[in-house]
Amino acid sequence: MGTILNPYISFRDTARPALEFYQSVFGGELDLRPFADFEFAKTDNPDDDNKIMHGHLHAPNGLNLMAADTPASMEWKGGTAISVTLSGDDREEMTGYWDKLSDGAKIGEPLAQAPWGDWFGMLTDKFGVDWMVNIAGPGTAGQ
Repeated sequence: MGTILNPYISFRDTARPALEFYQSVFGGELDLRPFADFEFAKTDNPDDDNKIMHGHLHAPNGLNLMAADTPASMEWKGGTAISVTLSGDDREEMTGYWDKLSDGAKIGEPLAQAPWGDWFGMLTDKFGVDWMVNIAGPGTAGQ
């Protein structure tokens, strides 16, 4: 296996529904591991037992997304310091991802042809995660 860069998103109590939503968008296999499954990860708060200590979505085409819940005893830093970006040249596939991610999302920039020739859009999904989608235009694939 070569080197893979995986986005890892921290949530407060919504990792499970977020990863289930992303699975509905991208397909693939979902592996969810709650805190209760790991003795070393158990917290003093029984409400944390069913929260996700580690979740991993293995989607087709090499797409990977990881996430976890931050236990109540730890500081959680939500925010928009990072965006997850999807790039590709299959317009039908990429538009399908955009349409599904748009469900309940706040659209920052509608998916439209950009000045550089690609199709581009930005949104914040219903779980507060920022996404950018870029569909390569003619002659720009791989750039």
